[in-house]
Amino acid sequence: MEDVFVQEALMSMTSHLIFIVISWYALQSLNLDGLFRKGKVFEARILVIFLTIAIGTTVSRFFLDFLSWSNSLTYLF
Repeated sequence: MEDVFVQEALMSMTSHLIFIVISWYALQSLNLDGLFRKGKVFEARILVIFLTIAIGTTVSRFFLDFLSWSNSLTYLF
């Protein structure tokens, strides 16, 4: 029973990190310079990091939920 929790935790952590990295690369393609005031580089970087984490964890949570739902379909038959 403990092994299942450990596997789920490792899969969740790995999924979150992978999707955070993917969203980081995706956000790097945007030109956000025009949205920020001059001289506010640190604040802009913090916002991009927070956006990256928010998008990555949301997509990861969707992926993990979808995986869980698809595994639950076996109980239907």
